[in-house]
Amino acid sequence: MTAQQNAPQIVLGTMDHGTRVEQTTAFRLLDRFVEAGGHWLDTANCYAFWTDPSGLGGASERVLGAWLRANPGARSAVGLATKVRQDPLVAHAWPESAEGLSASAVRAGLDGSLERLGVDHVDLLWAHAEDRTVDLGETVAAFGEAVAEGRATRIGAANHASWRVQQARDLARRQGVAAWSALQLRHSLVQPRPGTTVPEAGHKLLSPDDLDHARTEGLDLWCYTPLMMGGYSRADRPFSAGYAHPGTERVLRVLDEVARETGATPNQVVLAWLMSQGISPIVGASRVEQVDEAMAARDVALSPSQLDRFADAR
Repeated sequence: MTAQQNAPQIVLGTMDHGTRVEQTTAFRLLDRFVEAGGHWLDTANCYAFWTDPSGLGGASERVLGAWLRANPGARSAVGLATKVRQDPLVAHAWPESAEGLSASAVRAGLDGSLERLGVDHVDLLWAHAEDRTVDLGETVAAFGEAVAEGRATRIGAANHASWRVQQARDLARRQGVAAWSALQLRHSLVQPRPGTTVPEAGHKLLSPDDLDHARTEGLDLWCYTPLMMGGYSRADRPFSAGYAHPGTERVLRVLDEVARETGATPNQVVLAWLMSQGISPIVGASRVEQVDEAMAARDVALSPSQLDRFADAR
């Protein structure tokens, strides 16, 4: 088995920056994250068109760019990860006008991201979702070109089937270009009933095959929605219907027990559990206290017996 390239860590998700989270607050969150030793910032060129009155993406990257300009030393301290594929080319017309993953779309999408961020390269460029209207070899070549030109240090695939990722990696080897070396999927401690489709369009849940693939190939694995949009800590944020089954009840009982045993919050235990699996959780925040809570999860050590209890409950 190939070792993962990077140890798992907390990633700050910036999806709502510039829309639900106004710029002044976003700056405080970013400052606190870096002060606490955080490194990776995750965004996308489409964030967040669905809440932006313009109906277009780009707000999150513009806020990050403004923060970088206001903090000249910050660029060397953070890793910038952004995505192309889903940005609508026509306001309020998604998914029909989504940019896709053609060579021209990947290049134009990255051009726009670099301009908004005010940088000459990103540290990780994601393909945000599959685009089966485009030959995969064309997409692979376009991502490889971004690395060859120094406009992206690394590349990865979000919301892709594991076989599709491996096919792309094989194509990259044959083309002699950089290959996707990271995966991003939706995952958390609780699991939906088999066959459940999550209500958010375009989300792909991490499967055991995906986890096996990442571990076998040495791919870094990031997960989004790790805290289930407040479901572990807020009574007014219940899990969706697909999570209503006995397994969830068992897991939540163990979660409460382990939180008491460790003196950590349920959210921190969930994040610590994910990192123990070799997964980097992407955590969004709207308050500095939420950043502090997430970063403190790095100090939560789960014992082998506690991990076994979670495994048995799931």
